[in-house]
Amino acid sequence: MAQVVFSTWGRNIVDNRNAAGEPAAASFKLPVAFDGEQPLKAFMGWDGIILFDKYVDIPAMTAEYMRRVQTLYCCGRCTPGKKGTKVLSDLFQNVLDGKAKESDLDTVGDLAELLKNCKCTLCQSATVPVFDAVAHYRSDFLAYITSSCGPNREPSRFIHKITAPCMDRCPSHIDIPKYVEEIKNYQYGEALATIRDNMPLPSVCGRVCPHPCETACRRKNVDDAINIMVLKRTASDYEWMHNLQPPMQPKPKKGKTVGIVGAGPAGLAAAYYLALEGYHCTIYEALPEGFGGGMIAVGIPAYRMPRHLLQRDIDIIQAVGVDIVYNCRVGKDISLPELKQKHDAVFLAPGAHRSKPMGVEGEDKGYKGFLSGGIDFLREAYMGRPTGMGKKVCVVGGGNTAIDCVRVALREGAEESILLYRRSRKEMPADVWEVDGADEEGVKFEFQVLPTKIVVDANDQVTGVECVRMAMGEPDASGRRRPEPVPGSEFIVECDTVIPAIGQDPDLKFIPADMGIDITKWNTVVTKYLPHKDAAGKQLNDSMGNPLCRTLITDCDGVFAGGDAEIGPLTVVACVGNAHRAARVIQRWLEEGKAYLTEEDILEDLLTYLGVYDKNEKVPWLDSADRSNQKEVHGRERAAKGNYNEVELGFSDTTAQAEADRCLRCYRMAMVAV
Repeated sequence: MAQVVFSTWGRNIVDNRNAAGEPAAASFKLPVAFDGEQPLKAFMGWDGIILFDKYVDIPAMTAEYMRRVQTLYCCGRCTPGKKGTKVLSDLFQNVLDGKAKESDLDTVGDLAELLKNCKCTLCQSATVPVFDAVAHYRSDFLAYITSSCGPNREPSRFIHKITAPCMDRCPSHIDIPKYVEEIKNYQYGEALATIRDNMPLPSVCGRVCPHPCETACRRKNVDDAINIMVLKRTASDYEWMHNLQPPMQPKPKKGKTVGIVGAGPAGLAAAYYLALEGYHCTIYEALPEGFGGGMIAVGIPAYRMPRHLLQRDIDIIQAVGVDIVYNCRVGKDISLPELKQKHDAVFLAPGAHRSKPMGVEGEDKGYKGFLSGGIDFLREAYMGRPTGMGKKVCVVGGGNTAIDCVRVALREGAEESILLYRRSRKEMPADVWEVDGADEEGVKFEFQVLPTKIVVDANDQVTGVECVRMAMGEPDASGRRRPEPVPGSEFIVECDTVIPAIGQDPDLKFIPADMGIDITKWNTVVTKYLPHKDAAGKQLNDSMGNPLCRTLITDCDGVFAGGDAEIGPLTVVACVGNAHRAARVIQRWLEEGKAYLTEEDILEDLLTYLGVYDKNEKVPWLDSADRSNQKEVHGRERAAKGNYNEVELGFSDTTAQAEADRCLRCYRMAMVAV
């Protein structure tokens, strides 16, 4: 992080403009250089100003900030926003032109107060940095008013981006306030078009997304977050229930083609956005026809994601110019070098289908009843093949895949389904509602236990799992308390089937060593990134430990990587967001011969790193309104053998409209000077 000259960010004043001796300490999650090269001189946004270069022309930056807010993003649907931002924009332009009076500066506070009555928070939050600028740099504004040349500051170039706390936290950066408002107005087609701008699998993401956006919903500071995920499902369900045809039309065909490894969410998303630009895409998928979607198809149960709706999303993607070649495993049926020779660009998105080993005694002995992994079990179940499962099943793990396994085991006829997890229920990485669903269906839980040995009979048939009780010790690197074995607490859980489900890895054996594509120790593909560093020279990484601003191109020209193969096993929405960026970078590669990130891409990443949502913000609101939750099928019969009917039922139109009406429309604009 660079040395702060002046800041009002977070309503805390840091003023080192005339500091004698050691400057006041202040640091923000922003790099020294905007793109690794151009110095980041200043940041202006919804919570104030951060100045790194004392020579920035603050009046010019303020005027440009308000001009862009007013002309580009003010919706004009309320009088305070429409009129107030125009008055402010004109006022600051008059300052630069030497036409303003000093008394005009005194009206800025009144206008900021007036804009607190806006319909949404874009215009009112935009007054925060401009008010701070006038309050703390008044002499610079007066220099423009009293002379024709201003305060003799260096000119800067300004880069801006519109965002919202929910948009920022969404890995696909869907314009959530926009589509929520369109649903509020019963404009389902428009809402779905907004969603598809960044998410081509709306039926999927409307059902199985862990909705990180809701953790950053400002409505949560009032009562409870908007039910953003189910509103997405509402728009998507409306289209298929009314048999409407999606309106997207691809651009005219271009001469270049793209080969894509894997028809999972990343491969499908990259193909969709490239096809819309006119590039013919061919996806090579190892699974048989009817199982497009990769991990969505074979890793998410049908009671969560109905297969006909997944297939509908895939059919729509294919309709814009995408071919899927099924039963084609890259590295076996066609080599990666052949793929590269056949296409102008290649995108690697094979997914994470390989289960991690448990590391317990006996797991490598080939015992009957010890299955190879949770993903393999789910895949065999969904494809109607024998799973090797008995009547009493133990699943080891605490994530969503483990929860899916114990719930599917019941639907596959298990008399008893048990989950073994080494931490507490509260610390499970699985979504809370999925754990609750398993509980309701009759799954048994053994928390704070660690499997140590597979127990078998004389015929090498599994009869149980030897475990040891765990006590919670000190926090580890992730912040969670580290479980430690309790001496003498060994016991056996009886079962005839053990399914390890402690994580997955991509299978990257199809990448030849001589192609120059590096693989990390976490078994992910290395891609290039911008060297974003702090003042101490340390590389800045995101919350997953990955470098900021990755271009998604490998060291092999024309070969790109994304999804689980590049970021590690993550969610559908994270893979889609990653692949959407890859599609844009691939397009630049095909059209310009170079892969790079735009300034908007870079600022998007920097905003996510800085953070847009403030959980401590006091959000004023007239009244509370309860969150609406979708109805569900309840009772243990929903997990009866062979019953894969959908458990969650979505919203009625009336409920969706009422839930959408709770949105506070929390847009913000950020602008940097470089």
